[in-house]
Amino acid sequence: MASFSFGSGNAAKLLRMPLYAAGRIAALLIPRGDTWVFGCGAGVGDGALALYRVAAEAGHPVLWLARSPRDAEDARALGIRTVPRDGIRGWWATIRAGVVVVTHGLGDVNRYGSSGAFVVQLWHGIPLKRIGLDSPITAQVPPGIPGAALLRRLLTAMYRGAAQRIQVLPAASHRSRGRLESAFGLGDDRVVVTGEPRVDVLSLGSAAQRRATATTLLTRTGPVLTGQRVLLYAPTWRDGAPDPAVPTAAQWVEIVRLLETHDAILFIRSHPLGAGAYAPPWSSGRVRMLNSDLLADVTPALPRVDVLITDYSSMAYDVGLLATPVVYLAPDAEQYARERGFYGRYSDVAGDDHATDWPAALAQLDAVLSDDAVRAERSARSAELSAHMHAHRDGQNARRVYQAIRARGIPAPKGAR
Repeated sequence: MASFSFGSGNAAKLLRMPLYAAGRIAALLIPRGDTWVFGCGAGVGDGALALYRVAAEAGHPVLWLARSPRDAEDARALGIRTVPRDGIRGWWATIRAGVVVVTHGLGDVNRYGSSGAFVVQLWHGIPLKRIGLDSPITAQVPPGIPGAALLRRLLTAMYRGAAQRIQVLPAASHRSRGRLESAFGLGDDRVVVTGEPRVDVLSLGSAAQRRATATTLLTRTGPVLTGQRVLLYAPTWRDGAPDPAVPTAAQWVEIVRLLETHDAILFIRSHPLGAGAYAPPWSSGRVRMLNSDLLADVTPALPRVDVLITDYSSMAYDVGLLATPVVYLAPDAEQYARERGFYGRYSDVAGDDHATDWPAALAQLDAVLSDDAVRAERSARSAELSAHMHAHRDGQNARRVYQAIRARGIPAPKGAR
């Protein structure tokens, strides 16, 4: 079962309203400095790390707010200075910061210290499923709470108010820009087509260098031999509901059989907010978990992936930068469209041939892995989808975001010419 839902998260948010109010008052009294503080809901990585490096290189005072001892350890390994996000030190760092950079929400930094800050919201993927103000689950409350309709309106107003603090929100393309403007209730003066910093790693360096780096990351789970195929399964979080695509015992037998036939390894990347019984009922070295506690940011590992399997993950847009074939497995596409909704039609992304169960997905995987023509067609389809959604692919997205921040009045670091 999932470990988090919007309903439970929103209930906690309502209980914290007095602390938010206190933070707003404190922000009126405490002057902000020139430090840039960074946080990321997935750990030390993603677009926040890419922009951190650009800001640090430019000479700005920079600081990472660690959610956990694991975050702090990962940051130290990269030479990044941290303070704990929660508690008085994290609050003070946030409320004194000149620039606040997040990837998921204001809770990436100290949630009570962001009022009045210059907020950069990098987000964490091109939206396929509806998000923010466009999604009915954003203002969801737990069932049975009295005054639910009033609370939903209050939560919507709170979300809209928090979004209005955003000064810069990068978009991958003009198509993505429209989705983000709608989801956050922002104008085109704040949503800028710079490309997403988080995918810069898919364009920097040579293909051989990117593949070597990706292989090193994946070997955290065990050896990955040069000739072995790598499959990545990335199911989407379903806000507390179980994933309908969790394989049965019989399906696991067929999955492992296909992996053995093609000398392949299947990495399973469940959503950081969810949990599920994705492992086979017996030990198999060909099926490995690759959750966020092992690898906070999966994007640098994508160059070693030969086929992506997903339902609604924005990763489908990203692997197209590498022309990686995608097999879509979505048993609940029609239900998901009714309850959550998509930007456009699901078939515009997945095609009319998406699999609705594991037997169909395995048949498609077998064809991709054994037939060069099928693999080439899937690769071309993936690259074409990405071309529509990524306007930039030169590895300079983080620098364009930095320039957009500076253009909106954030001064150069002290001592810079």
